[in-house]
Amino acid sequence: MGYNRENFNRIKQEYDEKYIRARERADERRLRLHTEIPELRAIDKKLESTGMRIMGIICSGAPDADRKIAQLRADNEQLVEERKQILEKNGYSADYTDIKYECEKCGDSGYVGTKMCDCMRRKLVLAGYESSGMSKLMREQTFDNFSLDYYKTGREHYENMTRVYSIVKNCAESFGSDSDCNIAMFGGTGLGKTHLSSALAGRLIERGYDVLYTSAVGMISDFENRRFGNGQSSENGNIDKYTECELLIIDDLGTEVNNQFTVSCIYNVINVRLNKKLSTVISTNLTPTEFRQKYWDRITSRVLGEYRVLLFSGVDIRSQKIK
Repeated sequence: MGYNRENFNRIKQEYDEKYIRARERADERRLRLHTEIPELRAIDKKLESTGMRIMGIICSGAPDADRKIAQLRADNEQLVEERKQILEKNGYSADYTDIKYECEKCGDSGYVGTKMCDCMRRKLVLAGYESSGMSKLMREQTFDNFSLDYYKTGREHYENMTRVYSIVKNCAESFGSDSDCNIAMFGGTGLGKTHLSSALAGRLIERGYDVLYTSAVGMISDFENRRFGNGQSSENGNIDKYTECELLIIDDLGTEVNNQFTVSCIYNVINVRLNKKLSTVISTNLTPTEFRQKYWDRITSRVLGEYRVLLFSGVDIRSQKIK
């Protein structure tokens, strides 16, 4: 499992900067009060020397070292109380000079011990939504609001789509185990392919996986820009994202212009991802027969032979909603 590398690096840097800023602001408040309240400065100086004084007692080898350390701690507690009273007397809260973190749980480090803090995980999830390319869809289309009632127009449709739903949802929960999640969704428009793709993407991003959504046309456009343009992708400056993300969703395969270059690009993405054991979800309005006729045998053999083929059936949900 690994979050999108660019998102992780960016957000980790944000946390590093927040951590430093919080400490700098606390230092500024303390230094300002040292000028305003000299007696506070004297107390802080004594408190700051505690560590060195304890070390000196230990290194001295004095037989009563434990007693001296206990006395030093008692003195410090008294100094802390005096400090509090001085601050309040001058109109400041007792914690005015404390470091104020946005997240007290992790101290703006992003981690509690070795475990990622919930606050950083939430930021990574939100960033994952944005970088996936289907942020709005994932918020609106989930497994919870995917209704099988629309497929009750025929028993065979309902049974088939119940099975399809179960397969995709199980993939969302088992992703990352030994089993892969290569899925080819075939079916006409309005049958739920995009909804289940969105639900799958959203759940995997919540679990910390790097997901990328693209239309077939958009992906081919990036490859064309790389070959015929300035050598850069239109979105993130490279096309490696298509062969590096943990789940790639290619929507509307079959709507792109069909020529040797585009087919070669599609084959390359599919083949590289299979070799890397990275999962891919393909969605198309074509039938399996039409798919075979449109693409090279090398593509069809890999998709139809190594992907889980799901046939979406039923009556266009959009037309049902209009009624």
